[in-house]
Amino acid sequence: MKRIHNVGKIDRIIRVLIAIVIAALYYTGILESEAFLFLAVLLAMTSLNRCCPIYSLLGFGTCGIEVDKSEKKIKTKELKLK
Repeated sequence: MKRIHNVGKIDRIIRVLIAIVIAALYYTGILESEAFLFLAVLLAMTSLNRCCPIYSLLGFGTCGIEVDKSEKKIKTKELKLK
Protein backbone atom coordinates (compact mmCIF):
# COMPACT_ATOMS: atom_id res chain seq x y z
CA MET A 1 0.00 0.00 0.00
CA LYS A 2 1.36 3.38 -1.02
CA ARG A 3 1.59 5.94 1.77
CA ILE A 4 0.32 9.41 1.03
CA HIS A 5 2.27 12.25 2.61
CA ASN A 6 0.52 15.59 2.92
CA VAL A 7 2.35 17.22 5.85
CA GLY A 8 5.44 19.26 4.95
CA LYS A 9 8.63 19.79 6.94
CA ILE A 10 7.69 23.14 8.53
CA ASP A 11 4.21 21.84 9.35
CA ARG A 12 5.77 18.77 11.02
CA ILE A 13 8.09 20.92 13.14
CA ILE A 14 5.21 23.16 14.25
CA ARG A 15 3.07 20.12 15.15
CA VAL A 16 5.85 18.59 17.26
CA LEU A 17 6.55 21.87 19.07
CA ILE A 18 2.85 22.38 19.85
CA ALA A 19 2.59 18.76 21.05
CA ILE A 20 5.58 19.25 23.37
CA VAL A 21 4.13 22.47 24.80
CA ILE A 22 0.69 20.92 25.35
CA ALA A 23 2.20 17.82 26.98
CA ALA A 24 4.39 19.96 29.25
CA LEU A 25 1.41 22.09 30.29
CA TYR A 26 -0.61 18.95 30.98
CA TYR A 27 2.08 17.34 33.13
CA THR A 28 2.69 20.54 35.10
CA GLY A 29 -1.01 20.72 35.90
CA ILE A 30 -1.83 23.90 34.00
CA LEU A 31 -4.03 21.95 31.57
CA GLU A 32 -6.11 19.40 33.44
CA SER A 33 -8.23 17.70 30.78
CA GLU A 34 -7.04 14.47 29.18
CA ALA A 35 -8.34 15.85 25.89
CA PHE A 36 -5.24 18.05 25.72
CA LEU A 37 -2.98 15.04 26.16
CA PHE A 38 -4.92 13.26 23.40
CA LEU A 39 -4.43 16.32 21.17
CA ALA A 40 -0.69 16.33 21.85
CA VAL A 41 -0.43 12.63 20.95
CA LEU A 42 -2.51 13.17 17.82
CA LEU A 43 -0.32 16.06 16.67
CA ALA A 44 2.84 14.03 17.29
CA MET A 45 1.47 11.00 15.43
CA THR A 46 0.41 13.00 12.38
CA SER A 47 3.83 14.62 12.34
CA LEU A 48 5.67 11.30 12.51
CA ASN A 49 3.41 9.67 9.88
CA ARG A 50 3.60 12.76 7.65
CA CYS A 51 -0.11 12.33 6.97
CA CYS A 52 -3.02 14.33 8.36
CA PRO A 53 -6.46 12.76 7.86
CA ILE A 54 -8.14 16.16 7.90
CA TYR A 55 -5.85 17.39 5.11
CA SER A 56 -6.74 14.25 3.13
CA LEU A 57 -10.47 14.82 3.56
CA LEU A 58 -10.17 18.47 2.53
CA GLY A 59 -7.87 17.60 -0.40
CA PHE A 60 -4.83 19.71 0.39
CA GLY A 61 -1.44 19.41 2.00
CA THR A 62 1.71 21.31 2.93
CA CYS A 63 4.40 19.09 1.44
CA GLY A 64 5.35 20.92 -1.74
CA ILE A 65 2.51 19.80 -3.96
CA GLU A 66 1.82 21.49 -7.26
CA VAL A 67 -0.77 24.22 -7.63
CA ASP A 68 -2.56 24.41 -10.99
CA LYS A 69 -2.96 28.16 -11.50
CA SER A 70 -5.47 27.81 -14.31
CA GLU A 71 -7.94 25.88 -12.17
CA LYS A 72 -6.89 27.49 -8.86
CA LYS A 73 -7.05 24.09 -7.21
CA ILE A 74 -4.34 22.13 -5.43
CA LYS A 75 -3.49 18.87 -7.15
CA THR A 76 -3.26 16.02 -4.70
CA LYS A 77 -3.00 12.28 -5.03
CA GLU A 78 -6.17 10.26 -4.77
CA LEU A 79 -6.77 8.72 -1.38
CA LYS A 80 -7.93 5.13 -1.79
CA LEU A 81 -9.81 3.88 1.21
CA LYS A 82 -10.70 0.21 1.45
